[in-house]
Amino acid sequence: MTKNNDTVPIEVSILTADHDIKGIVHVSKYTNSNRELTDLLNDKERRFLAVTNAEIYPRNVNQPPRKYNFLEIHMDYVLMVHPSSQAVFNSTGKTQDDVARFRDLRMKLNQTKPF
Repeated sequence: MTKNNDTVPIEVSILTADHDIKGIVHVSKYTNSNRELTDLLNDKERRFLAVTNAEIYPRNVNQPPRKYNFLEIHMDYVLMVHPSSQAVFNSTGKTQDDVARFRDLRMKLNQTKPF
């Protein structure tokens, strides 16, 4: 795989109805740093989200994660994408608040019924 100098890797956690996915997405380095993921996810032309170094954790099942070098996730199944580095590498009070909100949202989503 060739390295693209126009992108920046961001470690993310992706929430779908059935799985938690951890991996890396590549965003444009020419986008405002506060809008990188937002611009990527709101691109109307993009139907799939490309993820590298992906680990898929099934929810409600005690199984080890499946690992993939490359994975494409259909955008219709993505409920939420959260930058992992904020929750994993920073331990500020604001980050802890973000983690708590993320866990609350995940709990609420787990309690909702699918369409």
